[in-house]
Amino acid sequence: MDNTGKITISIDRGGTFTDVHAIVPGRSDIILKLLSVDPSHYQDAPTEGIRQILELATGKPHPRGQPLKLDRIGCLRMGTTVATNALLERKGARSVLFTTKGFRDLLKIGDQSRPAIFDLSMTRPGVLPEGVVEVNERVVPCHSAADDKCFPDARLVQGVTGEKFRVVQELDLDHVRAELQRLKEQGYQSLSVALVHSYAYPDHENQIAEIAEQMGFSVTLSSKLQPMIKVVPRGMSAAADAYLTPVIKTYIDSISASFEGGLGSNQSCRFEFMQSDGGLVDFRKFSGLKAILSGPAAGVVGFAATSWDPVEKIPVIGFDMGGTSTDVSRYDGHLEHVFGSKVAGIMIQSPQLDINTVAAGGGSILTYRNGLFYVGPEPCVLQERRAPYCDRCQPFLGRLLPEYFPHIFGPNEDEPLDTEITARKFHELTTEINEERRQRSQSEYSAEDVALGFLKVADESMARPIRNLTEARGFETASHHLACFGGAGGQHACSVAESLGISRIIIHKYSSVLSAYGLALAEVVKESQEPVSSDYLASQSSLLQRFENMAAAATKEMQGQGFEPNQVRHEQYLNMRYEGSDTSLMVLRPKDTSDFLAEFRERHRREFNFNSDRPVLVDDIRVRSIASSKVRTERSPILQLNDATLRNVTSAPAGTTSAYFDGHSARVDTPVYLLNQLERHTRIEGPAMIIDKTQTIVVAPKAVANILETCIVIDILEDRQTSLIPAAQQAADVDPIKLSIFGHRFMSIAEQMGRTLQKTSVSTNIKERLDFSCALFSPDGGLVANAPHVPVHLGSMQFAVRYQHQKWLGNLKDGDVLVANHPSCGGTHLPDITVITPVFDRPGGSEIIFYVASRGHHADIGGILPGSMPPKSTELWQEGAAIEGDKIVSNGVLDEARLIELLVTKPSQYPGCSGARCISDNLSDLKAQIAANTRGINLIQTLINEYGVTTVQKYMYAIQATAETAVRNLLKGLHRKFGGKPLEAVDYMDDGTPICLKVTIDGSSGSAIFDFAGTGPEVYGSWNAPIAITHSAIIYCLRCMINADVPLNQGCLAPIDIRVPSPSILSPTKTAAVVGGNVVTSQRVTDVVFKAFRACAASQGCCNNLTFGTDAKIDAETGKVITPGFGYYETIAGGGGAGSTWNGQSGVQVHMTNTRITDPEILEKRYPTLLRQFTLRNGSGGRGKNPGGEGVIRDIEFLAPMQCSILSERRVHRPYGLEGGEDAQSGLNMWITKDTQSGEQRCINIGGKNTVSVQTHDRVVIMTAGGGGWGLQDVAC
Repeated sequence: MDNTGKITISIDRGGTFTDVHAIVPGRSDIILKLLSVDPSHYQDAPTEGIRQILELATGKPHPRGQPLKLDRIGCLRMGTTVATNALLERKGARSVLFTTKGFRDLLKIGDQSRPAIFDLSMTRPGVLPEGVVEVNERVVPCHSAADDKCFPDARLVQGVTGEKFRVVQELDLDHVRAELQRLKEQGYQSLSVALVHSYAYPDHENQIAEIAEQMGFSVTLSSKLQPMIKVVPRGMSAAADAYLTPVIKTYIDSISASFEGGLGSNQSCRFEFMQSDGGLVDFRKFSGLKAILSGPAAGVVGFAATSWDPVEKIPVIGFDMGGTSTDVSRYDGHLEHVFGSKVAGIMIQSPQLDINTVAAGGGSILTYRNGLFYVGPEPCVLQERRAPYCDRCQPFLGRLLPEYFPHIFGPNEDEPLDTEITARKFHELTTEINEERRQRSQSEYSAEDVALGFLKVADESMARPIRNLTEARGFETASHHLACFGGAGGQHACSVAESLGISRIIIHKYSSVLSAYGLALAEVVKESQEPVSSDYLASQSSLLQRFENMAAAATKEMQGQGFEPNQVRHEQYLNMRYEGSDTSLMVLRPKDTSDFLAEFRERHRREFNFNSDRPVLVDDIRVRSIASSKVRTERSPILQLNDATLRNVTSAPAGTTSAYFDGHSARVDTPVYLLNQLERHTRIEGPAMIIDKTQTIVVAPKAVANILETCIVIDILEDRQTSLIPAAQQAADVDPIKLSIFGHRFMSIAEQMGRTLQKTSVSTNIKERLDFSCALFSPDGGLVANAPHVPVHLGSMQFAVRYQHQKWLGNLKDGDVLVANHPSCGGTHLPDITVITPVFDRPGGSEIIFYVASRGHHADIGGILPGSMPPKSTELWQEGAAIEGDKIVSNGVLDEARLIELLVTKPSQYPGCSGARCISDNLSDLKAQIAANTRGINLIQTLINEYGVTTVQKYMYAIQATAETAVRNLLKGLHRKFGGKPLEAVDYMDDGTPICLKVTIDGSSGSAIFDFAGTGPEVYGSWNAPIAITHSAIIYCLRCMINADVPLNQGCLAPIDIRVPSPSILSPTKTAAVVGGNVVTSQRVTDVVFKAFRACAASQGCCNNLTFGTDAKIDAETGKVITPGFGYYETIAGGGGAGSTWNGQSGVQVHMTNTRITDPEILEKRYPTLLRQFTLRNGSGGRGKNPGGEGVIRDIEFLAPMQCSILSERRVHRPYGLEGGEDAQSGLNMWITKDTQSGEQRCINIGGKNTVSVQTHDRVVIMTAGGGGWGLQDVAC
């Protein structure tokens, strides 16, 4: 298609501004920036932008309101936030989900986790479909462990993956037709379909679509949208597409109406949209799901095309800072995609550019509390103070000049930035901060110090996700270039680069409109993907043939869009993983070879620091077809720089301002240059400011800006002093600015440890359910930073670390690693194994300066039952391997034989007990924990190299003191709220054992006594709770009640005196059974604490631990394993308790756990089971002014004989309501089996804690408790 001589218009429609870039033959590019919403002047900003471009390009008037002609336009390209906004604001189309019977609440329950573990309301975004239709159909995978005659009458079919499936129930087409007719009469037009296992067997979805489309419905099939295993994210994606696509179509229609004859009338004008994957698509094929990241994706394409040098090949980090948030991404010659993400609370399973968003944009609020500087969204309770915003720091410091800034403020959006109000707010904030510092005899700050300090904290909060994006994948952050764009990117470029150790910054001349410019540089893309599920080595030839077929089909489709075959190139990918692992890597076919395996192993080694000898499986085959459609290419900045003969700037600055910079005690004179007046190939030394119509670039002192043809390259010449206070004061003063920065760095270390553990582990528990925690500890074992993983681990891990610290004092060397799980040594229950690594002052050193530790729940560690969660254990030895503390790595060498002895040999010596039933998984997960610790050590060493060990340790202790201050302030407030009276509560375990608590608060000091006197004795059962669990429950409850972003560490418990009778159920003897204390008693302690403080009604009060599995079959003569055993473990959601301002959440993990549940398709593929039902248990929540959440029903049918155990509570005592709210329904566990003699069906209540030997087709149905209600229900209700 020849568009020579025609205009190319690229438009990025954002939430606030619409940016327009036009390439007009024979003249300079045209740039426009319009308000996205300006109804007094125009109805639609993109249309207005096109109109203005046509006027400027042709010199002829194009009156508003009249249809525009397309004859001068060769290409229209758009990125839009229409879909994003509709999703965020929940303003999509009315739609309905069709799903398999038994899964009506699949999207409501999701993975059952809550997004913020310390949010008592447990708020989760609502689902998108207005209604759900359950259809009668069922398909199950053929499982090698299942009985051959499970479904003798079921039709055997082959899925598109090549695997065998059985159609247990054919699709009821009459029911489908009736439901569709009903929906049509109700006015629905859009529906999504997500059936279980449709990724591999899509026939039933296709049949529903055929009928629905004949009746006029718009249909989205999950099997066509993204045919990947996991029905929950696939279903959410399909629902999102059905919800958003009508909005997109309506928007496109409104644009089309602005042109003569509509957009399709002129075949010589291409109209394309940017998709979330960074590729353009014809407007007729643009869908809702692919539009969610349309705008940010264009920015990534823009920086990738303008910053990458194909010769030097230095990877580039994209830094896009806008008004409300900042997006970070990475480019190394190929766009990096993810296939699972969460946007606005919705799991999306679709190719998207890997864009990480942090809530620290220019509009972030600045607050000071508990001795820390905070930048980001502010709690409602603090909004009345109307603190300054982050983007006000720059003008206050003289680094953004109001006279050069657009006049968009005030009621009529025509006033300049008000610097007087900004100055007043900073002075007020400085007065508040200095008052506290005077009380501590610390030096005072100037208002400039405060503003600069907030900028440094904001920069660190934005640097944190960049480190996660690079270092978590094995890349060194400092070895990148930084490409800054967005409205505020140039203002923060130097300081962010310095925080990351990056020495070169690239800022394009169109950086403030780079998303619009990126559209002009983008290409048309067609994504094709099919599921595979095969061994790589066994399927190489067939995979290559499938590549050819998929590429040919894509080329044919591109030809239909006007491209020639020689314009289309194809990128070939395999989604590969090790057998037994859930972590897959999308591997690009290497150049000049088809050896995917070597490429996979190299990537796996780089990202996870190990490779396995397990077989490599292929889950998906993918072809990304790209049609060459760039309207412009640029020389790389590095090439421009290398070819340039640079000279110092000779142009006189447009002015001079007095600006404040880090490392200076006063403002310094700073020249101001106008970009359009600067000559190419000139150098400007900092400090300086470079300004044009749409951006301000701050060149920091000791940095130099090089002005090139298309961009500015800024080089950071040397390290600069980071301290805001004199070195002499550092020993005495704790700088709250540095303290805030160290808080981010410590937490980042724990987070990256967690990512490493999740990626390198093999078990479902750790990798899929995320039942693990990683943390950083002081030299004495006190908690410093714990990533927000599993709450029950929060306060308990430090008991384990402190115990081992004392046990091994003076006997540890660099390269040693310890392992422990014993409850008397700081453990919680035996499946939670803790790996502890000391951090020394230097390689081979003798002084321990930190500890790092990771705790993971292992699916089986031996004992009397598979899964190592025996509900009826009475002695600790029945629960599996118990390790009081052992050195498993010495001088860097792993003692695998010792691990096998600890996990297999020793526990199998007890009567009726087995050793670990899948020791290979245990060993792999322990190696993953060691790798996570190693990652933490490396990051600590980086921090020490940057600041020095003395400073790092100083702020380590200071961050603990900050948490202590926050808790003391909370307790002082609660003392006032309750009039100084002691707070008391009692609740009962199902066996009648009381948990008693009396809290006495000292209102002057903010300290408190938590006295559990009266709590029942140790029980002859498995639900005793080691003392560490009570500490975890208390630290969790305190953090929830603070309701603010404060560090979570040992300091939280410093004001608390915890008194627990010993021995008791909360402090059992050394040999007592404890496996249930971690999962049921911990929840009861939490409920009791919240009841004492009247914080919220009781939640389900249980983790509902379900385990099933088999022992290995071993040849009696040879001792060889004939059939390996297995153990599966899950915790099941329930109802959340209501509070004074919220309804309880339904089908959610509560309080002391937040683990995910295994996706139904994964469960059925890996284990011989059939999930009959997983829905909300309607009516189980307590009624009240604010009702409690509903529990769930989980009905599992077993397809082979095995043992199944349930360990649960709240089967007798109902979760309480508060303030007149009603109690919730208690739970119920049922075993549905056939009588061995009569063959009649029996429905048996197995109680809260039991083990049953299930036979083929037996079912276990778990009905979990709801949450209590809050407040008296209105009689009218």
